[in-house]
Amino acid sequence: MANANLYALLQAGFAADRDSTAIETPARHYSWNDIERISACYANLLESLRLPAGARVAVQVEKSPEALMLYLATLRAGFVYLPLNTAYREAEIEYFLRDAEPSVVVCSPANLSWVSELAGRCGASQVYTLDEHGAGTLDEASADEDERFETVASQPDDLAAILYTSGTTGRSKGAMLSHRNLYSNAQVLNSYWGWTGDDVLLHMLPIFHVHGLFVGAHGALLAGARMIWLPKLDIEQALHYLPRCTVMMGVPTYYVRLLAEPRFTRELCAGMRLFVSGSAPLLADTFNAFRERTGHTILERYGMSETVMLTSNPYDESEGPRIAGTVGRPLPGVQVRVVNDDDIPLGPGLIGKVQVRGPNVFSGYWRMPEKTREEFTADGWFRTGDVGRWGSILDDDGQVIQAIPDHYLSIVGRSKDLIITGGFNVYPKEIESFIDELPGVVESAVIGVPHADFGEAVVAVVVAEPGRTVDPQAVQASLKRQIANFKVPKHIVVVDQLPRNTMGKVQKNVLRETYASLG
Repeated sequence: MANANLYALLQAGFAADRDSTAIETPARHYSWNDIERISACYANLLESLRLPAGARVAVQVEKSPEALMLYLATLRAGFVYLPLNTAYREAEIEYFLRDAEPSVVVCSPANLSWVSELAGRCGASQVYTLDEHGAGTLDEASADEDERFETVASQPDDLAAILYTSGTTGRSKGAMLSHRNLYSNAQVLNSYWGWTGDDVLLHMLPIFHVHGLFVGAHGALLAGARMIWLPKLDIEQALHYLPRCTVMMGVPTYYVRLLAEPRFTRELCAGMRLFVSGSAPLLADTFNAFRERTGHTILERYGMSETVMLTSNPYDESEGPRIAGTVGRPLPGVQVRVVNDDDIPLGPGLIGKVQVRGPNVFSGYWRMPEKTREEFTADGWFRTGDVGRWGSILDDDGQVIQAIPDHYLSIVGRSKDLIITGGFNVYPKEIESFIDELPGVVESAVIGVPHADFGEAVVAVVVAEPGRTVDPQAVQASLKRQIANFKVPKHIVVVDQLPRNTMGKVQKNVLRETYASLG
């Protein structure tokens, strides 16, 4: 029986010339042999620790090729990878470490003091460091390890990674993704988006996230394609490297900022074949302006931590147009339905809850069996928490406002109040709990409003105690010490009271309408 370990499956797609460049950074080139060699050293180190079966390896480090190789090494050694957003602060990391109970934690050298103390309290047996240049105690500890490693044999449903997602509840949930989940999606995207070994991916996304790690990196590795590896979006570097690339993936912010640069021209993109946008809604204005400027039509797709990619606008123009505001149709092997409250499928034009199933859909939430049962229907469909519609936009009388093919899906909102800003999930309840603790605050409501750059901007509406003053800048400063910057509201509005319905529930829809202009 073939090894179902994701690394072994990706490795089968590596370039035949193992000495050729696989990853290029502004400072260094890494060959396919380097990927195999460095990941082997890391895997041997992990194996030498005598970790229990299914041990978790938690990683919160800056982006580097070595960080990618640590992920691959974790797969090779048969352990479970747990990527953590580099913006998370101590209180957030503590929750993840207590919940996942990793055996190994790898952090940035600058955070070693507090991470090591926290890891010790949470039962992690080993803590290593890795910086943006690939240096640190992980590199030192693995330096004398064998540069060969026989990848552990894995079963398709063995756990490969845990991704924490706020989803639609306040408590973060660990989505358990298997080798089968991740490989099936990589394989489908490889074919559907036309990847070949001649491609060059401009990789500017973070790798603690589905988009950068499971879509971008997996795509290039499986195709044997080169990656130009940049730490983040840097306009000067993007303009420099774009003429050498064929594929770029980004969140809408990337495209907005490229369009703001006059030097970003049609000629610069002449060698490109595919621009992909995801992780947040892309405004139609951006979609249209990009096509007019470059001659390229951005491909929008839809996915989530629990499922990786679910739908995509067509890559091949013979299969249909790419339509602004839609996320296309289900990928091969993936099933999507839009249903009413009784889980009965709805026809085109009707808005309902989006449910999915397929080999890419996760098995459940880490140590949350009850939550897992709640999120799956009796017939095995995953409730995404998103609200969508097939086909055309209709008015209240059922008349077509915008004609869209019936097999195209549009995401029109979320069943809860989850905010997606710059591609990152923000759950309002978490921010509200911090604000409500501050002196002089009676209560707060956190909402997302449309933002041309980030997709959505976080806004907090705060009620002050009678006779007390709440300083918005002081609130922001306090939050920045406690939570990731992307969660900190860009605007804080102080009001006398929050709008409520007859049941006493805060009407966030009213707040979103009232403060929409703040985006």
